[in-house]
Amino acid sequence: MSNSSSITEFLLLPFADTRELQLLHFALFLGIYLAALLGNGLILTAVACDHRLHTPMYFFLLNLALLDLGCISTTVPKAMANSLWNTRAISYSGCAAQVFLFPFLMSEDYFILTVMAYDRYVAICQPLHYGSLLGSRACAHMAAAAWATAFLNALLHTANTFSLPLCQGNAVDQFFCEIPQILKLSCSNSYLREVALLILSGFLFWGCFVFIVLSYVQIFKAVLRIPSQLGRHKAFSTCLPHLAVVSLFISTGLFSYLKPLSLSSPSLNVVVAVLYSVMPPAMNPLIYSMRNQELKDALKKVISWTFFRSDKLFLFLQK
Repeated sequence: MSNSSSITEFLLLPFADTRELQLLHFALFLGIYLAALLGNGLILTAVACDHRLHTPMYFFLLNLALLDLGCISTTVPKAMANSLWNTRAISYSGCAAQVFLFPFLMSEDYFILTVMAYDRYVAICQPLHYGSLLGSRACAHMAAAAWATAFLNALLHTANTFSLPLCQGNAVDQFFCEIPQILKLSCSNSYLREVALLILSGFLFWGCFVFIVLSYVQIFKAVLRIPSQLGRHKAFSTCLPHLAVVSLFISTGLFSYLKPLSLSSPSLNVVVAVLYSVMPPAMNPLIYSMRNQELKDALKKVISWTFFRSDKLFLFLQK
């Protein structure tokens, strides 16, 4: 039996026992991580540098790309380092940082996706009021409210989680520290406050979910009333990337936390955790750029400018 005051580190769940599979995991996660850094970094640069993308939709997309970078950087680098150095350890403070940052960034991601659904609703259902309802000040206020709510939610969960006495050792059944796995280490019947906080978070989650669903019901009704096929196609093309990202985010998260106990196993938990914590940040830039010509053009400019500057620097160094 141990308690939280005597714990100085936690032991994360390893991906593999053999050295070859550990190195394979490191290489795979390195590729995914670099792809996420490149994709989200390009979106950040394109939106910041191209004045044509200084609109509410791309302002929220910039927030989403920033969150995706933070989310994948919270879990993946430590998992890669552990696989590379053949260790399972994470410090107490490092674990606490993951417990705070992961729900903070994930819930903020979800709130921004909810605001983006409202952006699409106003753009398609109330286009004449778009400028007044989604002006720069309104966008800043909505983004600030989302960030503040996510911060407070994560802070309450983290403070409460680490205030509980930990009596079940320090081995975490996941490749990163998250609240449900830390609660498993707590003493029995000592986590009722966390259950109350989870219920509150559940109300927030389902409230946002209902808002997104109702927004898209109205969007689809409005799009189907558009007489021209070209107009309907254009309207749908602005919504499909967001809908795909929301579907990926919600489906993986729901399966992770609401799957039947009969399906629960350490290996399956790790696979599902990878799906909801690693894949969305890597896939979101691809999803948003596939059907968005404005973003494609801006990304091409960023890439061509980068190569042009590199060529000029190479020629300068040769002189």
